[in-house]
Amino acid sequence: MIFMIKPLIVNITILLSLTFNANLFFPFRDRLTLTMRQQAIYGLFAAFAAMLCMFYPIETLGETHFDFRMIVILIVTLYIGWPAGGICTLIVVITRLIIGGSFAGIGVLVSVLSFITAWLFRPFYWKAKNKLWHALMIVMLYFLFYFTIIVQTVSFLNWEFYSTYFAMFLATYLLMIVLIERLIVYNRQFDEMVYMDKLTMVSEMAASFAHEIRNPITTVRGFVQLLQKDAGNSQLEQFAPLILEELDRANKIITDYLKLAKPADFRLQPIDLSEVLRDCVDLLRPLGAFANVSIEWENIEKCYVWGDEQYLKQSFLNIIKNAIEAIDNGSGSVFITTQSLMQQKTVKVVIEDNGKGMTEEELKKIGLPYYTTKSKGTGLGSMISNRLIREMGGTVHYMSHPGKGTRVEITLPLMK
Repeated sequence: MIFMIKPLIVNITILLSLTFNANLFFPFRDRLTLTMRQQAIYGLFAAFAAMLCMFYPIETLGETHFDFRMIVILIVTLYIGWPAGGICTLIVVITRLIIGGSFAGIGVLVSVLSFITAWLFRPFYWKAKNKLWHALMIVMLYFLFYFTIIVQTVSFLNWEFYSTYFAMFLATYLLMIVLIERLIVYNRQFDEMVYMDKLTMVSEMAASFAHEIRNPITTVRGFVQLLQKDAGNSQLEQFAPLILEELDRANKIITDYLKLAKPADFRLQPIDLSEVLRDCVDLLRPLGAFANVSIEWENIEKCYVWGDEQYLKQSFLNIIKNAIEAIDNGSGSVFITTQSLMQQKTVKVVIEDNGKGMTEEELKKIGLPYYTTKSKGTGLGSMISNRLIREMGGTVHYMSHPGKGTRVEITLPLMK
């Protein structure tokens, strides 16, 4: 058994070390729209890992070539996509044919089969709530075909080999899934930490200059109103409303900055989430109807979260309003769903639209000051909403695809 375990342990070491190194250069994140160049880079890196595994096979089983290259093909196809998986599979097949031997055709067949299995089940995998469970079902289905092929074509293998090889294959595959999922979470937390650092800097700037700017604006506004009444100048009467409008707009921006710098005290208390969402939907349905956008809300049983009701409504209203305004093709829908995560003691609210969506670069800037995808906007609404939700112990996560829409996932702590 030792002669089988030693090369497989080398394969495991290769896969784990390269996964950590890949995360340093190409951080794993929730599914994004990748360019063909990015797909090619991931595919070539995965092919390099698979080839290293092929250089350390179980060497005492005749001309067979057992290693863990199929794990690489499964993982890269599931997480990156079929172009990256196809590139990896093509290089693996060519390498296996170069190695040769009487079982080269079987080696090619099981490699291609791993790619096809992952490709077919990838859409279901990404929609799954429990990825580990679905990953297990995918690999067990692959094992069924893999085992059948090996038993029919390689007659000299014994049950000791089957139990050792497939057990280590399964353990390594699941370990890779867990590792990548954890790295995705850590990368998301790191992004949030960087975002909060930027937010703190902006808050300090806001607190330092907002009050100083507001005083002269108030004075100018008063004089414009006075001159509008008594000056008798037709041009002044014509342009005074525009001047006042712009002054009020500047004052609103300053007010938003002040809220961002130091929101009023939070009154954390149990809140019926369904009631908050119902109020938000009722308030925004007229706006949606005017824009020919339907708001579809999946009501849930009473679910109590810890938070400030006023700020929670403000955050939901802003995010739903952004979803409505993102639909500029004449008609569309905004979908609102909730999901209780009892194990994490949180509830997830998903607000999804089928609007214009955002590119990966635009997605990275959401919530930063002055960044907005709307023609009229300051970019402060999303920034304030994100901060308010985080102040209540929640998180906000954006996912988007150009031309397909945007998905916002908000998690909030359940009432203990």
